[in-house]
Amino acid sequence: MTETRQECWLILGATSSMARALSRKLAARGAALLLAGRDMDDLEATAADCRHRGAAWAEPIRFDARDSATFEPILSRMAAAEGTLNAAVFVGSMPEQALIDSDPSLIDSVVTDSFTGPARLIHALAPMLEERGSGTIVGVGSVAGDRGRVGNYVYGAAKAGFHTYMSGLRNRLTRSGAHAVTVKPGFVDTAMTWGLDGMFLVAPPEAVADAILKAERKRKNIIYTPFFWRYIMTIIRAIPEPIFKKMSI
Repeated sequence: MTETRQECWLILGATSSMARALSRKLAARGAALLLAGRDMDDLEATAADCRHRGAAWAEPIRFDARDSATFEPILSRMAAAEGTLNAAVFVGSMPEQALIDSDPSLIDSVVTDSFTGPARLIHALAPMLEERGSGTIVGVGSVAGDRGRVGNYVYGAAKAGFHTYMSGLRNRLTRSGAHAVTVKPGFVDTAMTWGLDGMFLVAPPEAVADAILKAERKRKNIIYTPFFWRYIMTIIRAIPEPIFKKMSI
C-alpha cells in the first residue's frame, strides 16, 4: 500500500477571493495551510474556516511583497512543515493605467507586487521542494501578460515577466520531481476587477480554484481559466501590430 504524505500549502495573497476559494477546497481534503498576506484579521478568519472544513492545520502569517523582512518567517515555517511542500501565488496589484500614466513611480510597486516580490520568495522556497523531490508551485498570472494592451500594459508587463519566470522555474523543478504550473485567468470576480469597464465572461473564484486543482493533479504546465481564454488570447496575439496599435482593447 502506498503511503499518503501530508500536503502543506503556502498560499501567498491568501486574502484574495481566488486564494480563499482554493484554501477552502484544500482544507476539505485535509491539507495543512499557511495563509500569507497583509490583513491578519482576514487571514485568521479564513484560517478558522479552513480548520472547520478539515485542514490538518491552518495558520495566518504576514506577507508583504514589498517587505523582504516578512519572507524569512514564512520560509522557516515551511521548512519545519512535514510532508509535501506546495505553494500558490495570488499576489498582484493593478492600479488604473491612467493613474500610472500620471505617476510613473507606481510602476515600481506594480512590478514588485505582481512579479519580483513573490518571485523572490518562491525562489527561496524552491530548494526545499527540490530536496524533498516533490511538490508544486502554482503561479497565478493573467491573460494580460500575453500581449501589451493600452488599458493595462504595465500590469501586463509585470505578469509577462512572471510568466517567463515560472517557465524557467518549471524547467528547473522538473529535474527533481517537483513541478510548477502557470495559471492565466481571464476576468474573475475579485476585488481587483470590481467596477472595471469592459468586463465580460466573468468567472467565479471557485471555478478558478477547481481549474488549479485539476492542473496540479495532472501536472499541467500552463492553463487558461476559463479554458476559452486560450482561444481568445490566440486571436489577440495573432493580430498584426499595425492593426493592433489602433485598437482599444
